Amino acid sequence: MALIFQPRWQSRVDAVPWRWYLIGFPITAARMALTWRKLCQNTDLAVSRRPGHLLIGGEMLVRGSALRPEPPRLGPIRATRTGLTARIRLHPGQTPMHVLAVTDSLMHAWRVHSVRVISPQRGHVVVIATAHDPLGEHPGAMPTHRPRLLSARLGRTGDGAAWHVDFRSVPHWLVVGATRSGKSNWLATLITELAPQDVALVGIDCKGGMELGLFSPRLSALAVSRTEASRLLVALLSEAETRMGQCRDAGARSIWDLPDDDRPVPVVVLVDEVAELYLTDGTREAKQEAADCSTALLRLGQLGAALGLHLVVSAQRFGSELGPGVTALRAQLGGRVCHRVHDEASAEMALGDLSPDAVAVVQSITEEEQGVAVTTMGGRWLRARSVITTPDDARESARQHAHRTPRLPLTGPGLTKGGGA
Repeated sequence: MALIFQPRWQSRVDAVPWRWYLIGFPITAARMALTWRKLCQNTDLAVSRRPGHLLIGGEMLVRGSALRPEPPRLGPIRATRTGLTARIRLHPGQTPMHVLAVTDSLMHAWRVHSVRVISPQRGHVVVIATAHDPLGEHPGAMPTHRPRLLSARLGRTGDGAAWHVDFRSVPHWLVVGATRSGKSNWLATLITELAPQDVALVGIDCKGGMELGLFSPRLSALAVSRTEASRLLVALLSEAETRMGQCRDAGARSIWDLPDDDRPVPVVVLVDEVAELYLTDGTREAKQEAADCSTALLRLGQLGAALGLHLVVSAQRFGSELGPGVTALRAQLGGRVCHRVHDEASAEMALGDLSPDAVAVVQSITEEEQGVAVTTMGGRWLRARSVITTPDDARESARQHAHRTPRLPLTGPGLTKGGGA
């Protein structure tokens, strides 16, 4: 868990980047060079090149010169937009874990916001220092770009890079967060990014459509109750079977192996507050609907990746107490986004299978950091923050791109249909 330390001159790095290059970086680089030997000695990174000798004697007095420990070699220090990088050559017997264990010491000695360690080559590690907190405020609006199909640019990560969600790489996502933690804004930003693409969006919002109803012109179907959700999920399973037959006839293993003219449109299923699908009033009908929804979601998670059917499941808490099938469904949701939560158990459910450190970082998110989350990216976890998408922005995006809404054979009795051609 990283502690925040921010010198006064770093407060305007984002607004005026050249201040870091001209003032902040030279000072920090000099501090690193001057303190490197002493720092390595205090953290046991420095080792002696000569082996020590153990002398045993009753009252023997040994005179000699003390061995001088040598620190690992600190390579050239290079500036980046958000901080700096430095390559360290390890001594024989040292591993990247030795450096990783002292990142807090490096952070305080160099007076930077955070320190991250990667190992691109055996015997070497690269230390990536972030001079300031890039998530101190919400990122600005996303620049105009042509994203890859099923890819969305949501904001900024803790190392200053763009925060991307790519359903082609990670087909299903779980989004967890307490009330007013930024979970709904994350969904709104995702839909706004997907709206201009040739993608079908299907919503399940059992809170009467209060959240996803903003996007109804861009949704191919919207279920606003569990009864409607059950029918919609059954229709999605039928669509999955149709696509499986299409791939089988063409000898393809997924829809992405089909010719462009024959490929069905990808579908992203957005489930807002999944607990509404599982919690029942105890009646037989309610229990059966909940079981049907659970089974359908699990099957979509198992089959959907190759068929262009993707899940985004949102929840305040996603544990086995919701009902049977929840744990199995969570195993299918490889992408994880965890905003601020009220208890450790909720963070453990979302990120516990990734890293205990990620759980600790989630618990450090404060109420003032709305939109900050811990997410998975490239096989590791990162802090990230999404841009702000206001309700007016959501409505305008849905209206502007309503003509792109595909009509899918998913609607049935009681389902709210989306607009489009």
